[in-house]
Formats: sequence, structure tokens, C-alpha cells
Amino acid sequence: MKKLIFLFFVLTSFSYGEVVVANWNDPVSPVMADYIKRVVEKAEKENAKLVVIRLDTPGGLESAMRDVVKTIMNTHIPVAVYVAPAGARAASAGAIITISADIAVMAPSTNIGSASPVQMTGREMDETMKRKIVNDMVAFVRSIAKEKGRNPEVVEKMITQSLNLSAEEALKKGVIDFIASDINQLIEKVSGKEIKKKNAVIKIDLKKDEKIVYVEKDFREKLLTILANPTLAYLLLMIGFYGIFFELYNPGSVIPGVIGAISILLALYALNAIDVNWLGVLLIMLGILFFILELITPTFGALAVSGVIALLIGSIILIDPHSPYGDIPLKVIVPVVLFSSAFFLAVAYLGLKAQTRKTATGKEGMIGKRGTAETDIDPKGKVFVEGELWDAYSDEPIKKGDEVEIVAVEGLRLKVRKAQV
Repeated sequence: MKKLIFLFFVLTSFSYGEVVVANWNDPVSPVMADYIKRVVEKAEKENAKLVVIRLDTPGGLESAMRDVVKTIMNTHIPVAVYVAPAGARAASAGAIITISADIAVMAPSTNIGSASPVQMTGREMDETMKRKIVNDMVAFVRSIAKEKGRNPEVVEKMITQSLNLSAEEALKKGVIDFIASDINQLIEKVSGKEIKKKNAVIKIDLKKDEKIVYVEKDFREKLLTILANPTLAYLLLMIGFYGIFFELYNPGSVIPGVIGAISILLALYALNAIDVNWLGVLLIMLGILFFILELITPTFGALAVSGVIALLIGSIILIDPHSPYGDIPLKVIVPVVLFSSAFFLAVAYLGLKAQTRKTATGKEGMIGKRGTAETDIDPKGKVFVEGELWDAYSDEPIKKGDEVEIVAVEGLRLKVRKAQV
């Protein structure tokens, strides 16, 4: 009986046979590459039968697009890219991702194409550089189209002539495999289809009531999606340059420098110059730098607040929550950030307090101290202060034994007055 229970457990643990669905309706970015990789890894772990990427994108970064294509082509699980819902598009980099899928599907009233490479600024490229990029892209998509059994001539025109096709035209010209109104119809049409992948023929065996698992973007991916928008990347880069320039032109302005530094880091990530882990590390270092600068040049909390923000964001995005080791929970991040903030603010307060405190040594340290008149002082006499006998004078008569207060130190002579009660 125990053996049967164990066998049932093993079968249910490793034979999920589900369809895993990813939704992406933003520009193609490093975040998309990470998200699709996470979804595919989940599907591999759960032994899923099919991964569906429901896509609606205006395009995006070429480097991120290539990462997505690599993920699709290097998994042993069949991947379908589904341009949906009605009104959606797979433009530019999105078109190439769709073509690279094992099964390319579009919903009615959608379109695909316009994959000509452009600069992030939207300006025309130098003809020589454009020709090199176009030729490289054409070779890339033609090789993919041939491997996936799609029409390479039509796909090439998407790059060289910005060809755009409706779902019906794409199906007719051999760019996609079929049209489906929804996920259920997609599953129905793809069931029984055989695909060639990684030197093997895979038959997709799906049922009408197949379990569908939707994998949505987590908080970290949603945050990074906003930051990774190519248009926003360009704007952040320019804001960063202007902020740093203004800070150098007007040292001590603080806010422009802070905004500039953070903007440049975010732009470097959005441009795929640094990965998200390095972005987290650099933001944490920048936050600590802001705290230190707050101690050196107090800005009434402006740098401290900037440090808190940089430290918090950096800590949240530092570790991929879906890594084998897990993420850093907020219940750890928040106390650490609060402790760091409190520590640096306390040090700043103590430093400021020390700067405003009266000098405790030397001539300045004597002023305000009290002693006793050893003789009558009218106007001269002697006083006893902290175990020492001093010559003193006063503008008012003081009798022997009266308590006196030091007003000034003039060489080796003290100016005193009667101590106030």
C-alpha cells in the first residue's frame, strides 16, 4: 500500500502536463527577457506540455529580442507565440520573436511586421551602419524562418521594406501557423501537431480541458518594466547628463546631481549596459554615498531622503526572487534600510551638535565657569577656579567668598562678575 501511495505521489509530482501562459504587452526589454526565461524555467520544472507567450508589443531592444529568441529556441518544451487579443500587434522585435516560435499564432484583427531597425532616438542611421545592421538582421531572421518552416522572403521584407501584415495575410503568406480567437481555441488547434526541436520530433498532445497556468509579472518585474522602456531610457540618459552638468556648474545644488546620478544608472540598465543585479549594487552604493555626503555637507535631509530611496530600490531589485536561493524579503530590507537611515541621521545629528557645542578647553572653555573670590575684588583681586588661583578684575565690587562667573579671559587675567542665581 505504501509503495502505491509513493508511486502516485511521484506521478502527480512530475507529470503536470499543463499549459503555461505568459502575458507580455509592453516593449521588448531586458525585463521581458528575464520574465520569459522565468516562465520557461517554470514550465521545464513542472514538465509542462506547452508554453504560450501572449504578445502585444510595439517592438524594443534588439539585444533583449535576441535573448528571448535564445530562450525559446533552447528549451525542449514547445513554445507558441500568440499575438493577442484583437487589436494587438507584434511589431519590430516582436515580429521576430513571433517568427522564432515553434508555433506562431495570431488572433483576428491583429498585425505583424515593420521590423526595420531604427535608433532609439528615432533618427535615421548612417547608410553604411544601417546596411550592416539590416544585413545582419536579415541573415538572422532568414535562418530562423527556414528552421521554423516560415516564408523567408516575406519575413525579409518585414526588415528591408517594413512590411506589415494582418493575421489573415500572415497566414496566407506562410508567416504564422494558424489564427485562434482565444487560448482555448489555440490549444484545440495545436493539439496533435508535431514540431521539430533540438534534433527531435515532438508531438503536442493536449486535451480540451487541459490545465492552464497563467504566470503574471511580479512586483519587481513590473517596476523594472517601467524603467526599461526604450523611450524612457533615452529620456533618463539625457536627464542624467543635464543633472550632472548642472551640479558641476553650480556645486552644492545637490538635487540636480542626485537626480542625474540615479537617472544615469536607470538609463544604463534600460539600455542593457548593466544587468539588474549590478543596478541593485550600484543603487545601494549610491545610497550610502548620499548618506556620507549628508554628513559632510548637511542639506537639511535632501541627500538623506535620496539615500533612503536609492537604498530601498537597490535592495528590492538586487536579487532575483526566482533564483534558486530565493530573494531578500521585505521584512529584512525595510528594517535594514530604516536602521541605516537612522544610523547616518544620528551620526549627522551628533556631528552637528558637536560643531555647535561650546569649546570645553582653552580660553573659550573657561568662559561661563564659576569660582570663588579669594580676596575682595574692587576692581582687582584674586579668584579660585577649578583648583587654580587667578588674577581677576571686575566692573562691580565683589567681596571675598562670593561666587563669581568668568566673563572673559585676557592673557593670565580673568574678567569676572557676581554669579547669577
